[in-house]
Amino acid sequence: MMTTAMFRSARGRARTGARALALSLRLAVLLVLPGSMPAHPSPVPVTAMLPTTAAVAPYRAAQPPKRTATAKKAPVKRSSTRTTTRSTRSARARASRTRAPIVPVLRFTSPRGGAALTSDLTALLGSRTRNGEWGAMVVSITRGDTLFAHGADRSLVPASTMKLFTSAIALETLGPEHTFRTDVLRDGTLEAGGVVRGNLVLRGDGDPSMSPRFVRGGPEAAMTMLARFVAGAGITRVTGDLIADASAMEARGIPEGWLSRYAGAGYAAPFSALTLNENIVIVGVSAGAAGTAGHVFLEPATSGLVITNTVRTVAGSGARIAARRVGNDRVVVSGTIGARAGTRRYQLVVGDPATFTAGAFRAALEAQGVAVDGAMRVGRTPTAATLVTSLPSPPLARLVSVMNRESINIYAELLFRGAARGADRQTLGSAENASSALHEFLVTRVGAAADAVRATDGSGLSVLDRVTPRALVQLLSHAHGTPWGSTFHASLPVAGESELLRNRMRATPAQGNLHAKTGTTNDVIGLSGYVTAENGEILAFAFLYNGKDRWHARETIDAMGPTMAAFSRE
Repeated sequence: MMTTAMFRSARGRARTGARALALSLRLAVLLVLPGSMPAHPSPVPVTAMLPTTAAVAPYRAAQPPKRTATAKKAPVKRSSTRTTTRSTRSARARASRTRAPIVPVLRFTSPRGGAALTSDLTALLGSRTRNGEWGAMVVSITRGDTLFAHGADRSLVPASTMKLFTSAIALETLGPEHTFRTDVLRDGTLEAGGVVRGNLVLRGDGDPSMSPRFVRGGPEAAMTMLARFVAGAGITRVTGDLIADASAMEARGIPEGWLSRYAGAGYAAPFSALTLNENIVIVGVSAGAAGTAGHVFLEPATSGLVITNTVRTVAGSGARIAARRVGNDRVVVSGTIGARAGTRRYQLVVGDPATFTAGAFRAALEAQGVAVDGAMRVGRTPTAATLVTSLPSPPLARLVSVMNRESINIYAELLFRGAARGADRQTLGSAENASSALHEFLVTRVGAAADAVRATDGSGLSVLDRVTPRALVQLLSHAHGTPWGSTFHASLPVAGESELLRNRMRATPAQGNLHAKTGTTNDVIGLSGYVTAENGEILAFAFLYNGKDRWHARETIDAMGPTMAAFSRE
């Protein structure tokens, strides 16, 4: 047991150690030579003058080797010294670290007069982006004058603002009320008992609407409806083949200029005159009993794809599934699924849309009690074939609205080629024919320069597309005065409220006012459309940026939009 004398002695040694440490600190400060100090010394935190752990070591070595119970207070002092050392290092690191400047958010302005608008848009255009090219133009449709132009004749990649041209040529050529139709025809006589002595033909017209976006009931609903129409026409059996006729459009399903890395992505599915579910198939996997094979199914069910299933059911509730397409006609599904797991679904892009669609139609026919004895093949409709039934699309106005508001590429490709076919459906729906029709329309009706637009596809996904901001604004100005102008205008997303502009320019004068088509890829940011200025003028604008600094470009555009909305000539 420690005596009172021992306790006092230990406490005295602790006090002596503390005094020695304080004295060493004072000496460390006083021994600095005056000549070594800078002419204008920077303030240094007191903690920066404390000795390091190595400087305290001699003091530790001088401690009595014999430790008593009260000597356990010494480690507390060492811990405090280590904490001070870490604080010293952190302070030095903070002092030496260069802070990034705080960049304020770009704000819109309220320009008064054309000169002020030009000045403000010019300042915004050059305030953020660190590289790349800009093209921009703003005109007053109300007064007919140009309010702003920067690189207006620069040829730039448009991304999805290309859909404005597709919308215009489709509405101009076909009209807002035009519908596409998918026909079923028979090449043979209809005998007693509902037997078709010959072939049945499924003929496509490039209808993009055969999907759950427009037909309720799931991916198979459109083909189920068409099969019911066939059964309702009294057909119960077909002795010949089921022919898939997609000849209304070019056979090439992938447009020129689409990058190979797009392959397999839902936004870059191939197009066809026979298109179902936007040419995406759902692969479903459900568990069986533990140790048995899993169950794999397709939505929609189709005989156009063969399933190879190696999925095994294991204990548990997890799943490790891989689904891939091999070639154009086979789906391979592998992995494991837990016996307590729910059904898992995966999307795959279809390789051969015509066969996929016809296969889904055949499965739907069988479900409705209509048997097809022969094979399924791709071919053309015989000239003597008799129409059995048709499934029409919604009006073109609705299709254009969905295409622009949600920026659906396959809709654009089909409508682009549908415009080339014309209302009489006598021309092949190809990109070449559609581009020619667009060129003539732009030059003769819109007044654009002959080289202002190069269209290799209808969606803007092609890296070969080129447009000028001036051509975009000329198109917008022309569309405003056409019979289909209100349809065109209403198809565009609204700033701060709908679809791809829902979260942009909110709580600004552009919200609920600015209607425009977006364009976004890794190297493109664009916005083109209409906005009503504060004084009531309707402005048409086009902003295109090509470069790598797309986030700053988007921020710039989102400041220019409200600036136009707040503009007044007063």
